[in-house]
Amino acid sequence: MKELYDGKTKTVFLDETTNEVWLLFKDSATGADGVFDPGSNTVGGSVDGKGKNGLKVSQYYFELMAKHGIPTHYLEVDSEKGLMKVRQLSVPPLEFVLRYETAGSMCRRFDLPEQIAFDPVYTEVTLKSDEQGDPLITDRLCQMKGILKPGQYQEALNILEKVGEVLKEDLAKMALQLIDLKIEIGFDEAGNLYVVDEITPDIWRVRDSQGTIPDQITCTNLLLEKIQ
Repeated sequence: MKELYDGKTKTVFLDETTNEVWLLFKDSATGADGVFDPGSNTVGGSVDGKGKNGLKVSQYYFELMAKHGIPTHYLEVDSEKGLMKVRQLSVPPLEFVLRYETAGSMCRRFDLPEQIAFDPVYTEVTLKSDEQGDPLITDRLCQMKGILKPGQYQEALNILEKVGEVLKEDLAKMALQLIDLKIEIGFDEAGNLYVVDEITPDIWRVRDSQGTIPDQITCTNLLLEKIQ
């Protein structure tokens, strides 16, 4: 298979024989200095088995989203190889962020204390650019740069809020409170939008019943107990 893109936690391949696109879930985790953090832009380390475990969790959540009428790029998995077959879509360099309370980079950027609740939820969109520090970007700028067409920005935010609702309800069953999450959105030739990439603890932050924020590895292990 031909490598199309190598990211921090996944590699994208194209099967040139079948024209199918596959994601390889890697064992790397975002963070810094050995501390895992889903909001980080760097790889903080590697954990044996993380890729395949993340694939299981993503499969579970993509299928759960489909049950709630939320479109995703997920098609099928090859568990042995750690691969997920996905729709071939155009994916703009954007991350759509939903926050139930202040945390992480938001507090650093705007000098805010942690745990200020948002009602209604707070949403923002960032441009994926390590060099620019993932700056916030508006609907108007996305259209000026040719990243999105009119209406897609708000439609993506609507999908984001639906993903948050489903995820928040499911995590609450494990006594986990969803703090924030980020998703990526892709679109087909007709302009239809889909949730892409992954839905794992690499894209969200939660708080457990003791008030602790578990890292991605701990949270993944809790989820595997639920879904296996």
